[in-house]
Amino acid sequence: MSGRDGGAMRLLDRLRAICLALPEVTERPSHGSPTWFVRGKSVFVTLHADGHHDNDFAHLWCAAPPGAQGELIAADPGRFFRPPYVGGRGWLGVRLDGTVDWSEIDELCRDAYREIAPKRLVASLDAAPDAPA
Repeated sequence: MSGRDGGAMRLLDRLRAICLALPEVTERPSHGSPTWFVRGKSVFVTLHADGHHDNDFAHLWCAAPPGAQGELIAADPGRFFRPPYVGGRGWLGVRLDGTVDWSEIDELCRDAYREIAPKRLVASLDAAPDAPA
């Protein structure tokens, strides 16, 4: 995040809190952007707070369940998009430059985690007392 302005930092802080609350998640930069990994090796969310390539707006990329990318883009193409590189694998791009529904972002990040994490970690997430129904 080259801008490091207050808005970008707020996005990072909110997304960091969501992702690091998940079992065995770590954060480190990947290609210059804050990225969250399961067990330090498998990416499930990347934040591009200053934009990336032709998408010159704050957004994240996240793994998504099969079919979710197409459904979400069709339902709200102003908010969801197919990101470059990982879009062909079903990943989802989510705009963060307008009003952000943080409950929805939390759900999308948890879904991304479930797609990438080993079954044992997903089971521990789902067994947690604060796990969403």
